[in-house]
Formats: sequence, C-alpha cells, structure tokens
Amino acid sequence: MKKVNVNAQQVALVFKRGAYQKMLREGSYWLWQQNVTIYDITQPFQPPVELNLLLQDTELANALEVIEVADHEIALQFQNGLFQKVLTAGRYAFWKSAIRHDFIKGDMTKIAITENIHRDLLEHKLVAPYVRTYKVESYEKALLFVDGKAQGELDSGTHYWWKNAITIHVAKADVRQQQLEINGQEILTKDKANLRVNAWAQYRVANAAIALLDNAGYDRQLYVAIQQSLREYVAGFAFDELLEKKESISTSILQQVAAAAATLGVEVTGLGIRDIILPGDIREIMNQVLVAEKKAQANTITRREETASTRSLLNTAKLMEENAMLWKLKEMEYVEKIAEKISNISVSGNGVLIDQLKQLFVPDK
Repeated sequence: MKKVNVNAQQVALVFKRGAYQKMLREGSYWLWQQNVTIYDITQPFQPPVELNLLLQDTELANALEVIEVADHEIALQFQNGLFQKVLTAGRYAFWKSAIRHDFIKGDMTKIAITENIHRDLLEHKLVAPYVRTYKVESYEKALLFVDGKAQGELDSGTHYWWKNAITIHVAKADVRQQQLEINGQEILTKDKANLRVNAWAQYRVANAAIALLDNAGYDRQLYVAIQQSLREYVAGFAFDELLEKKESISTSILQQVAAAAATLGVEVTGLGIRDIILPGDIREIMNQVLVAEKKAQANTITRREETASTRSLLNTAKLMEENAMLWKLKEMEYVEKIAEKISNISVSGNGVLIDQLKQLFVPDK
C-alpha cells in the first residue's frame, strides 16, 4: 500500500502493469500495486500511452481538450487569448482548467489566408516561416501569377499568402514618370551628312497589364521605337533642311512614337533633342560661314556709321556757310581744343602777331 496525494491544479493517472486504470482528482488515495503519474493541469498533456486508449475513459475524455491538426494544416495555439506557438500535423491534448485554450487552423492547401489572423501575428517569428509576404508600393502596379496564370492586379500594400507548393510570382511596373536617354545616334541625312544626335524621352506606364503581359522589356522596346523614328525622320531631310526644322523634330517624332508606345502599354509624355553634333569638317565649314556672316555684318555697320558721320558734317557745313556767327563759334571751339593741349605760349615779333590773335578772338564790328 502507498499513499498518493493529488494537490489542487493536479490530476493523477493510475496504471497497473502498464494498463490504464482510472483518473484521480484532488485528494489523498491509498493504492495497492499500482503506478501513478501526476500531471499539472496548467500544462499541455503528454500521454504516456496511445491517446485513443486513454480517451475510452469518459471522465478523462471530458477533462481533456483534444485538437487534431491534419497533414495540410497548421494550428495557432492561444492561451488566455495570447499566442503561444504553431502546432503542425498531429494530435494534441490540453487539460480543461482555469486556463482557456483557443486555436485557429490554417488550410495550407490554398494560398489565400482567409482565416481571421491579424497581420501582426502573420509577421510573428513563429508564424512567418509558414507565410509568404509581398509588398506593392503606392507608385507601382503589380500582377499576380499563380502557377504561371495571371490572376489580376494587386492593390498597393502588403500581401500575405500561405507558403506551400503552389508557385506565386508577382510582376511589378513602376508607374511614375521615367527618363529614357537616347545618346550617340550616328545618322546619315538625305545628302549623306553624318550626324550624331543625343535625345531624351519621358514616359510612364499607362496600362500595366499590357506592359507586363503582352511585352517583354517594354522599356527596351520603347527605346528601339524612338530610336527608329529618330533615324527615319533625320534621314528624310538634307542637312540644311534639318537645321531649319530643328525645332519641330521633337514634335514630329513624338507623334510617330505615340502609336507604338500604346501597344507597349506606355505613354510618352515628352521628347527632346539635346544635341546635334556635326562632323569635324562640316563643323569647320559652318564656323567659316559664321565668321564670314559676322564680318559682313560688321562691314555693313561700319559703312552705315561712316555715311551718317559724313551726312552730319555736310549739314554742319551748310549751316556755317549761311551763318557767320556760327562759323566764328566753330573757330573758337577749335581754338579752345587747341588751347587745352598747350600749357605755355611764348610770343615774339612785332605787333602784327598780336593783331592776328586779336582778330581770332574779337569779332569784327
């Protein structure tokens, strides 16, 4: 005989020769040739033998809460509303006590997480290994592919799926305005002048489905379309004609590219020619032409000024011829200019010189 004490928050399972006999609750018991295992009912129950054998006892079955997790499932275990751990495939038993046990099962055969699980829990370190996460920015358009089949667009935000054997792929397109550089284009004009053209284009994705589903590398295809239109336009004009139409090149090419861009799911919002670089020999000739034009303009201005000066002198002479006083004032003006250059005057000789100077400064009465 031996005495067994079962305390509060405990139960005891009695076995005889390995066979389950009964369950004992709180109290003191005398047992004969029987083994006893005492369990803390606040902890999960770890059965010493096959659980089905124990559950044949109605009293024990009523004291346990059993949850079965299938091969294609996981279960999130909560204790008094707080997450504890993830249960994988298997059978689990918990004592019914003051501690409340709750479970949320997840079906891993599908990708959509339809269970009522908060996103914070999906990002928990214990749950994250069973979840796929993908983020779509507000400036992006994304298409979802499941096992290679397009399933539609994804909204901006963070998306969660169960992690399983189903293949998931997300294709994204940046819908912000983007810059495309088209530099170093060697192009022959209609009269065989070899030019190098640098251009730029601005575009944005207008239809993500067309851009991602119907086209591989829509940005590269847009580059080729603009490049081809630029070459065709430049090749259609002689060098001098092209220089005259330089301002309209961008508009014309933009109109040509619009249709090709629509088939790529993009919209070209702007296009411009940054540089037209001439070959060395043509550049030298153009410089000579420019210098000759500037010299001709300078000569024209010089002749215009000379003509104006001569005309002014002629008008002055006519006025002086008609007015003696004006003539005398002009003489005095020149004498004043001469005097400004002379610091000393030495006069020698007879009175004839004095009379001559007096005649210069004293008008005849």
